[in-house]
Amino acid sequence: MEFKILETVWGKTNYIIEEDLPEVGAYLYCFENEICINDYLQNSIEECKMFALEEFGIPIETGKRN
Repeated sequence: MEFKILETVWGKTNYIIEEDLPEVGAYLYCFENEICINDYLQNSIEECKMFALEEFGIPIETGKRN
């Protein structure tokens, strides 16, 4: 099974959304200087993208990896 990974850089922070198993959901990781400063678990990639937009004003649509 191949999981989707989305990534974008916004200011000094690198935001990565990683898909997990359907029963787990997806994670939004926030990195500064290659150190994870926050992580958030949501039910899906779409919910992670909405969370990133609402909480940080970041549209994670570009920078797709995998």
